[in-house]
Amino acid sequence: MPTILTRTSLGIVIAVAAASVTGCSADEKSPAIAAPKPTVPHDAADPATWVLPIEGYLPSDHERNQISQARKILTSDCMKRFGFSWQPAPDLPRLGPKTLVDWRYGIHDMALAKERGYKPSAAEQEAYDRAVEIGAVDGTSGTGPDSKALEGGAKQVGGKPVPQGGCLGEADQKISSDAQNTTVAQRISNEAFTESQQSPEVVTAFKAWSSCMKASGFNYERPLEASDDRRFGSRDVTPLEIKTATADISCRYKTNVAKIWYDNEVAIQNQKIESQPEQLIKERKSLDRAVRKAADIIAGS
Repeated sequence: MPTILTRTSLGIVIAVAAASVTGCSADEKSPAIAAPKPTVPHDAADPATWVLPIEGYLPSDHERNQISQARKILTSDCMKRFGFSWQPAPDLPRLGPKTLVDWRYGIHDMALAKERGYKPSAAEQEAYDRAVEIGAVDGTSGTGPDSKALEGGAKQVGGKPVPQGGCLGEADQKISSDAQNTTVAQRISNEAFTESQQSPEVVTAFKAWSSCMKASGFNYERPLEASDDRRFGSRDVTPLEIKTATADISCRYKTNVAKIWYDNEVAIQNQKIESQPEQLIKERKSLDRAVRKAADIIAGS
């Protein structure tokens, strides 16, 4: 069944970032914090424009796309050495949140909620479903020599030595073996999201939102419980889902819960970033090198 995106808490793990970043200080004894650069003007009423401090250490959409494009070029060149014409799997269309923060604290688009409840727009869902039906696969056989050349699993293919990890592994090594290893940054993002929910201000905001929802006939303690309601997990958009989602957003407006939550997470992230800048800068520098290599590969292609 095609994917249906209904859970706003998905924002934690989406590797979708909203910002490019500046370089870090050369002074390792006093490292500078990488400040994320918003790609769109900040709008206090639109969480999709908000930026978290940790985004300075995570790859932006542009950086991810550059590395992915370079990886495809290198993989294709490698496959040609084995006599195979390899086409990468097409990228699936974006579905759901547009930035790291967009749905992180819940939905906020009243017009969309009146039509789709907690689900993405119908046009987005349709485009995604069509792409899935066509098949986001690269066309290799799965078990034949082309797959062995692509993924490894054989010492030789057609009398030629297969690189470690196949052509995919070779591409990764040429760009950077740890190009997107942002483990520390991602851990901070996840931890801060969880810890922020225990902040006194956020707990108070949750209670205010919950009381507002009860006045509308809905019993949820936390904002994301509403979007995660199993009754809204089907493909159909029910009147109950729309009624719940619109009440949810109305209560968000009245209680300012998303902004309070965001402000507290920003503070927690800043504390965590300041406590381990060396590890974060090491990850950021590795990513920067990979992006530069990717740009050179794309230019040379």
